[in-house]
Amino acid sequence: MFKRLFWVGVGFSIGVVAASKARSYAKAHTPAGAREFVFGRETNNVAVSTVLGLYDEFQTTRKAREAELNQQYVAASR
Repeated sequence: MFKRLFWVGVGFSIGVVAASKARSYAKAHTPAGAREFVFGRETNNVAVSTVLGLYDEFQTTRKAREAELNQQYVAASR
């Protein structure tokens, strides 16, 4: 179990680093108007904003799945 947890952590870390590097590259190589349209005006803390975006997306997906499972559980218990 600890091996699996370790590799999930490694994979998550690599994903965060890759996503922040890709965002950083895109911000550096796009014109100012397009960059502000896509990423907003904040150009600092790319890694932090990437992690926060991933966390928000995870929470939204988790809550939707939890609601779906709760509905299935209630329907099955009737």
